Amino acid sequence: MVSPGSNLPDPALVAQVCVGILGIIVIWDAWWLTKARKDIPNLGELPNHGFAWETEGSHEVSRQWANLLTLAAMMALPWMLAQMSDTPMIWVYVWDGLLALHLISLLIPKRYAITSTHMFADGQRFEWERLRLPQKQPKRRLILLRKGWGPFAPLPLGGSYSNLAIAHRGIQSILGQEE
Repeated sequence: MVSPGSNLPDPALVAQVCVGILGIIVIWDAWWLTKARKDIPNLGELPNHGFAWETEGSHEVSRQWANLLTLAAMMALPWMLAQMSDTPMIWVYVWDGLLALHLISLLIPKRYAITSTHMFADGQRFEWERLRLPQKQPKRRLILLRKGWGPFAPLPLGGSYSNLAIAHRGIQSILGQEE
């Protein structure tokens, strides 16, 4: 419990700011998700040796497992802290509701495409000069690394084994890394 004479900020105000920031993040991610559907309207072979594919829910679970565990922790922790800080419980419910929406958006199938000039992933377009393909790849997804991103460099791509195999060959060809 917060003592009445403490100089700590109002817990309701802190909760509102945190929920507001989370709301912006959830809306931002949802916008990128819808943008991907507009950028990649067709699947399969594309003109100029391009290829587009879509994941399934199971591919997204494999691709997002660490994020899903993090979201679970982020949903549970406020319940333990809200009572100690006198935070109104409505903000915990709103927080969990926003995180639940974000969790759903992580599990929605995603669209990817490779073209001769760009990689389309997670609603964004990456120039090939800014990407590299590491030699060692996981079994159930394909990883590209974004140059200059440091620890945030991995760009995991999901999909069926056959789609990832086609994409891997295309990426190797584009990047000049054919084996």
